[in-house]
Amino acid sequence: MARPTKYDPAYHPEHAYKLAMLSHTDEEMADFFGIEPSTFYLWKQKHPEFSEAVTRGKIPADADVALSFHKRACGYEYEGEKIFCCEGEVVRARTTVHVPPDAGAALNWLKNRQPQKWRDKRALEMETEEGEAIAIPVVRVRSSQAPGA
Repeated sequence: MARPTKYDPAYHPEHAYKLAMLSHTDEEMADFFGIEPSTFYLWKQKHPEFSEAVTRGKIPADADVALSFHKRACGYEYEGEKIFCCEGEVVRARTTVHVPPDAGAALNWLKNRQPQKWRDKRALEMETEEGEAIAIPVVRVRSSQAPGA
């Protein structure tokens, strides 16, 4: 078994912060440092400044992505410019561009934020006579597939 790479408190937290800000995963950061992911997790446990740097870098990156994803799910507008030719002259016109909501993004958002209400798989939880919990998958039947339809 190889010895873990020596941790450098002057170097590693700063780089971990920057990599986390760039949305790198823990595994990708471990690869950057030339260590196994298990060593990376050990560094996070043993060196609070390293763990804090990783967390501090991930928070704004995750917030930026969440904001962008939310905007995509709900739709948004932005100012743009159209350029066209009118009677041989270039004309620039400011315009408002509307990006409609993305139903797939909205559903993904809801499934992650409210999984009990929006997840695809649902199960009915029951107990046996012995008190053991069991889950029975619930299958939705479309009206066109219902008996007698």
